[in-house]
Amino acid sequence: MSTEDRPAPRSLAEALRARDDASLAALLRSRPDLITPVPTDLTQLATRAGTRSSVLRALERLDRFALQTAEALAVAADPATYAELLGLMAGDAGEADDPAVAAALPRALSTLREQALVWGDDDRLRLVRTAREVLAPSPQHPSPTGLGPTVQEATAGMSPGRIQEIVATAGLPSTHDAVSAAASLTALFRDRKRMAALLAEASEESLDVLTRLVWGPPYGQVTHDPAPRLRWLLDRGLLLPTSPGTVVLPREVALHLREGRAHRAPEAVPPAVEPAATHAPRMVDATAAGQAYGALATVEELLKDWDEGGPAVLRAGGLSVRDLKRTAVALDVPEPVAAFWVELAYAAGLLASDGEADERYAATPAYDEWLEQPPAERWARLAEAWLTATRTPGVVGGRDTKDRVLSTLGPGLDRSAAPEVRHRVLSLLAALPEGAAPAPDSVLARLRWERPLRGPQRDDDLRSRLAQWTLSEAELLGVTGRGALSAQGRALLGAPAPGRPAQGPAAAEPVGPGDKLPAHHHHHRAPAPHESLSPSEQAVASTAAARLLAPLLPEPLDHVLLQADLTAVAPGPLERPLADMLGVLADVESKGGATVYRFTPASVRRALDAGRTASDLHAFLAAHSRTPVPQPMAYLIDDVARKHGHLRVGAASAYVRCDDDALLNEILADRRAAALLLRRLAPTVLAAQADPATLLEGLRAMGYAPAAESAEGDVLITRAHAHRTPPRTAPEPVPEGPPTPDGTLLSAAIRAIRAGDLAATTPRKTAGAPAASGDLPRTSSAETLATMQAAVLTGEALWIGYVNAEGAASQRVIAPVRVEGGFVTAYDHTADEVRTYPLHRITGVAELADE
Repeated sequence: MSTEDRPAPRSLAEALRARDDASLAALLRSRPDLITPVPTDLTQLATRAGTRSSVLRALERLDRFALQTAEALAVAADPATYAELLGLMAGDAGEADDPAVAAALPRALSTLREQALVWGDDDRLRLVRTAREVLAPSPQHPSPTGLGPTVQEATAGMSPGRIQEIVATAGLPSTHDAVSAAASLTALFRDRKRMAALLAEASEESLDVLTRLVWGPPYGQVTHDPAPRLRWLLDRGLLLPTSPGTVVLPREVALHLREGRAHRAPEAVPPAVEPAATHAPRMVDATAAGQAYGALATVEELLKDWDEGGPAVLRAGGLSVRDLKRTAVALDVPEPVAAFWVELAYAAGLLASDGEADERYAATPAYDEWLEQPPAERWARLAEAWLTATRTPGVVGGRDTKDRVLSTLGPGLDRSAAPEVRHRVLSLLAALPEGAAPAPDSVLARLRWERPLRGPQRDDDLRSRLAQWTLSEAELLGVTGRGALSAQGRALLGAPAPGRPAQGPAAAEPVGPGDKLPAHHHHHRAPAPHESLSPSEQAVASTAAARLLAPLLPEPLDHVLLQADLTAVAPGPLERPLADMLGVLADVESKGGATVYRFTPASVRRALDAGRTASDLHAFLAAHSRTPVPQPMAYLIDDVARKHGHLRVGAASAYVRCDDDALLNEILADRRAAALLLRRLAPTVLAAQADPATLLEGLRAMGYAPAAESAEGDVLITRAHAHRTPPRTAPEPVPEGPPTPDGTLLSAAIRAIRAGDLAATTPRKTAGAPAASGDLPRTSSAETLATMQAAVLTGEALWIGYVNAEGAASQRVIAPVRVEGGFVTAYDHTADEVRTYPLHRITGVAELADE
């Protein structure tokens, strides 16, 4: 049957039934809650699409112009024609008055149809009833259009006599009842010529009242004795009372004064994302690569600082404010930035709580595996974790719904919209020319157009805050450089460079609302601008990003430059063994393009405590310095080594042993040793009431270089023991509602819905009164068996009701092949395969109608 011959749909279910599989897939992809669980047929799908929760979720995902179109339909007649809708959006002159609106309206209407918010042909457009109830103006929920109730609605509680008085004063003939009187007034207010003549009689003061109400809010207050300018309007129905002291401007009057427009400023075209600066692409990539390397160094420094066991976990979960401050000082960054790095390591699965009785945060075994990967791959793992995570460090320090402070690594940080907003912000950056950095305000304006806020959401513009955090976090991570999207950032997104065709997932770029649509585009899917990549696609994109980043990262160096002031300069990143050894032998004094290490007696003693000898340290520095080892450096090592281990500390509680009794006399005479409660046991031995660790720290604070010894008298070598959690998985993102179904699930769901709809709508013969739509057939066991056996002989198809082992009922169309042993084997038209059913689970059977 051709499109012209197809009858107009009488319900949303019939409109869905007329769609092809691609259109149904687009609907289910954009509204995944409709297949959770899969509907049994298209009638149930239509019912579910009209529920309030599902409609609200769909409205929240509309762009501003599509939402304005739906709001216009909510104040239009039901049904409305396309011409009427165009008049509400562009004004009485239609396309001539606002060509941009006229050009964009087909796409907006296509979006509403695709999402099953509007159904019907262009001459009978119907907004889904629930959407009309949500968007229609009411005193409790004013419409963004600023329009009030219709004349029919505003006069519903008015006395018939008063309505007749208004009709007479307006110059209309009297009618027999209030309904026809309201209809007469409505016709007057919709007639442009008669309304112009009526308003020509109004005073300037009366017209000024209408002007103040025309764009909303349409309600005003009056006294019990209105002024003449108000009385003139009330007597002619141009203002109608809604309650004592309150009047309203009828919708038809407002539309006349607005020249037919439902909206003061229709926003048909999305605001452009304006470049604030343009840089050379190579400079952008180089800057981003430097930021990426800094990100790797920061995460390594964070987890090295927590290597032996990090901060304690709060009882309610998360990191304490004090520990966050300490981490920020250690990383030399502000606290919000420290929270970002901690949360990023957690999202990448590199950090978790150890789960012990004295619960602390520590690196996971995955961290050690991560360290062994090439730098570019390590960055790709961090970037992918950031892009897909729902945990949002930006909200740290805020308060939850119970007025509790949100802490780093604590509960309550998930924001389901975060991955989508990050992806969309980067997509907007990818659409700019290479090297162009956007103006942040233009990015925020575009996002507000794509997802306008409604109702209570206006007070908490989370999406705008997420977008701002995305821009700053992308710069910290090296996804952007100088504000522009880098080559590796573009690859991470799966987007091509401007001017090159998209491949794979990037091919689904949205088209501007002003672009022309083909005439058949009513039900074809336009890719949404908010879709992220699937996990497999994201893995491919991350690998491509790592390949692009790898050549831009500096090669690790195997040398440093020793200087006479007891410092060493690392002119770039160091190889890991060299960096690890320097981390023990020296303290980091400054970081940046070059890292400066400071050698001190304490740092050299630390290396000696770790089991190194003076000769080892001399050989290490000589092998890795491009400059000769300065004499002060050699003197420092030899001096500390000569004193190291001269004093021995063991466990008594604790004791000090030394062959030089004069040195022990010096310690006893020192006032700083009073806290250690030392006493002499022998000429070369002192005993203390402190534990060995406290005694070691106390003597070192006094300027000595003691060494710990075992019960056998051997020097104890103190190496750091890395503390790791048990194997942990990275936190799973918390999606907003059901996840978007993949192609396999969509195909299976559509097959099941089509099959269930076939069984529910197939004509069948009925004995007596026909069954209600959706009811299962009911026959006795003997009738069921006899009908089945007859169908085997004749080859006819039957309609059956079936209840499975879980108690779920369904309708099916089958062609019985064999009946034996209490089972029927049949070709199931619903499932498109041969199946066997127990006869005792078949509720009844009916023959199909001849047609």
